[in-house]
Formats: sequence, C-alpha cells, structure tokens
Amino acid sequence: MHAQMTSSDSQPTTTSERPKLDVSARAAKIMHEQLVKRGTPEAAIRFGIRGGGCTGYSYVFEFSDKAPRKNDQVFEFDLGVRIYVDPKSMVYLEGTRIDFETGIRGHGFNFDNPNVKSDCGCGESVSF
Repeated sequence: MHAQMTSSDSQPTTTSERPKLDVSARAAKIMHEQLVKRGTPEAAIRFGIRGGGCTGYSYVFEFSDKAPRKNDQVFEFDLGVRIYVDPKSMVYLEGTRIDFETGIRGHGFNFDNPNVKSDCGCGESVSF
C-alpha cells in the first residue's frame, strides 16, 4: 500500500518509488479499530524515534488528538489512518513498513525498518 503524503508546506503527493513509510492493510485496520474504540476516529498516530532503550533508541507509537506540528510529514493510509512523523525521526524511519502480527508470543505492531543495524531481543530498542 502506498501512502499519500502531505507536509505542512506542500500539497499531497503520491509516492511512486519505494514509499518513505508503508503500512499493511492489516495494520491500518487495527489502527483504525483502535482509534474508533477510543472514540477518536479522526485522531492520528504519532510515529517516531527517541533516545533510550538497551540499544540506544526506541520507537514512539502513540495516539495524537492534536494537529500535526509545523514540519511533520503526514501520511494517509487505508480507512483514513493518518501518521505524523517529525523530521528528525524521518531520517531513521524512512522505508519502514508497519505490520500487525499475531503469534504464540502474542500480538502487536511490527516495524520492519531497513535502517536498523541491531535490535534487542524484545524488538523495542534499536540502534542505527
């Protein structure tokens, strides 16, 4: 699924090469269901990177009822799911595919990030 991307300073464009950020249809469905369940179907999801964790960085993945910040990149996916990414995080997240997985260990979002050099055993902390 290719995203439609907008930023605060540009018009929406559709990516034709490898998308800067991609979300599987299954992940978009779960995101949408969670937003509806919270009673905020028009909210977005803020996705980013922050320092911390056992290998140096950890992912930020949280609901956002606020408008995007001035320099955020805004991505839209199936079911109207919107994801905001700040410019500093985008450097580390470019090319990431978000999926939702279920298995013996449970279920959750999986970030397939081509920029990661190593991660910890739990997959929540990464290094670049």
